[in-house]
Amino acid sequence: MSEGRWSDLTARVLSAAVLVCIGSVEVWLGGLWFEAFIAIACGLMTWELVRMIDPDRNGVAIQLGILTGVAVVLSYHLPPLYTVPFLLAPALVGASQISQSKGIYALFAFWIAASGLGFISIRENMGFGWMVWLISVVVATDVAGYFVGKTFGGPKFWPKVSPKKTWSGTAGGWAAAAVVGTIFAVHAGFGVMFVVVSVLASMASQAGDIVESATKRKFAVKDSSNLIPGHGGFLDRFDGMMGAALFVLIAGILYSPGAM
Repeated sequence: MSEGRWSDLTARVLSAAVLVCIGSVEVWLGGLWFEAFIAIACGLMTWELVRMIDPDRNGVAIQLGILTGVAVVLSYHLPPLYTVPFLLAPALVGASQISQSKGIYALFAFWIAASGLGFISIRENMGFGWMVWLISVVVATDVAGYFVGKTFGGPKFWPKVSPKKTWSGTAGGWAAAAVVGTIFAVHAGFGVMFVVVSVLASMASQAGDIVESATKRKFAVKDSSNLIPGHGGFLDRFDGMMGAALFVLIAGILYSPGAM
C-alpha cells in the first residue's frame, strides 16, 4: 500500500468526525438551531464562491454570504410567493457586484440558496428520519466512492473535470446508496422504488460534486477554501449534499407539493 495514496486520510477522517458531531446535534435539534446551521453553511459557501471567482472582493464576499444566510431562512418562513425572489436575491445582487463570470456566479449562488431551502424543508416538513436518510446516502456515496476508487482505480469518470474520479468509485457510490436505500426501505416498509430513489439521490450528489469540480477547474483553484482540513472548504465538503438536497426538494415539489 502506497503511503502517498492515503496521505490525506487522517486529516480527512478527523475533520469529518468533527463535522459529523456538530451536524448530528443540529439535525437532531431541528428548528431554529438547524436553520441557523444551514444559514451559516450557505453563507460560508457563498463567501467561498465569490473568493474563487473574484479573489479581490473579500468585502463583497462577506456581504453576499450574510445575504445568502438570511435569504435562505426567510425563503422558508415567508409565503411561497416570496420564495423564489429571496432565493434569487444573492445571485442577482452578487452578479452586479463581481467583475467577471457573472453567469456562473449567479447560477451557483442560486443553487447554494435553493439547496439550503431544501435542507430546511426536508428536516422541518418531512422529518428527522428523512434527513438521516439523505445524509446516509450522500456519506455512503462519498465514502464508498473514495475507498473503492482508491483501491481499484481504473478508467477515469471525467478526467478533464475531475481527474481523481474513477468509474469504479462512481459505481461503488451507487452500490452503497442502494444498500442504504434497502436498509431504510425494509425498516420503513417502503417498496423497491425507494432503493431507486436512493440511487438517484446518490447520482445527484455526484453531479453536485462534478459541478463544483468544474467550477474550481475553471478558476484554477484546488480547494474552495482551507476551512476544513483534509476536505478544503465547505463547498468541497457539501457539494454532494447540495446536489442531493436540490434533487429531493424538486422531487417533493413535483410529486408532493404540500410536503415541501
